[in-house]
Amino acid sequence: MAMANKKIIAVVGATGAQGGGVCRAILADGAGEFACRAITRDPNKDGAKALAVHGAEVVKADLGDIESLKKAFAGAHGVYGVTNFWEHFSAETEKSHAKNIADAAKAAGVKHVIWSTLEDTRTFMAPDDTRMPFLQEKYRVPHFDAKAEANAFFAGLPVTYLITSFYWDNLYMFGLAPKKGDDGKYGWAFPMGTSKLAGIAAEDIGKVAYGIFKAGQPYVGKTVGIAGEALTIEEMGQTLSKRLGIGPVQYHAVDPDAYRGFGFPGADEMGNMFQADRDFEKQMLANRSIEETRRLNPSLQTFDQFVQNNKAKIPV
Repeated sequence: MAMANKKIIAVVGATGAQGGGVCRAILADGAGEFACRAITRDPNKDGAKALAVHGAEVVKADLGDIESLKKAFAGAHGVYGVTNFWEHFSAETEKSHAKNIADAAKAAGVKHVIWSTLEDTRTFMAPDDTRMPFLQEKYRVPHFDAKAEANAFFAGLPVTYLITSFYWDNLYMFGLAPKKGDDGKYGWAFPMGTSKLAGIAAEDIGKVAYGIFKAGQPYVGKTVGIAGEALTIEEMGQTLSKRLGIGPVQYHAVDPDAYRGFGFPGADEMGNMFQADRDFEKQMLANRSIEETRRLNPSLQTFDQFVQNNKAKIPV
């Protein structure tokens, strides 16, 4: 199918984990009906150049500049919208970026928007619940709650709300893999207790999104929660131990307050996030369907497959 006859999907954050996955899913289906417009602040990035080599149209735009987004979305059939809290650590910035995506999509008259979102963790607790501190004045887990608040900006658009899960890629992207101690043994610490954490490979989020774009109208107005597998930290450690050949991985189930005090950038945010996953495991898992995820992406990876496929990237 000639490029000119294809429906353009404008992908925000094309060099990031999610956006990159969406771009690669579109580009891998050369005979499909869609073309990839990769939107990035820096077209000279290696990731942007690699997408261009594989057939993407690379367009420069900035989430803080709505006029650049309107130009980038012009003529597109669909938009994949995602924001990156970890670049600025600000819930308010994240909401303003989401509003720009939504307003630019409205201006461009696109036929389908997928908004990558998360749940509002404040609905799980009364305002006077003291088990978890408020951050940035009014949020429990800012990068969850701000995305959920931003859902309102997309009202009136032909939108699918895509609730994602913890990226297993964080093992190498965020340095969350088990660390070798002075005694030569591996260990890691999380405030997750024995609760299961819904996780997914970022690449699979992209494939699911592509599945939603291909399905089209039946998913407009729907909320879709996705995950590859739900595992305890203990179970994840056992898989890493087996696949990476590093011996037993000691899991330190620390208190959330201790984790919040670890001092790395975003420790309080991640401490609250993992505590929400721990304390509200039932709600978190109920919001995500592995079965629907697999229907949209038949090649969905389990955690074991993900580790096997990414062994070289996981630092141990």
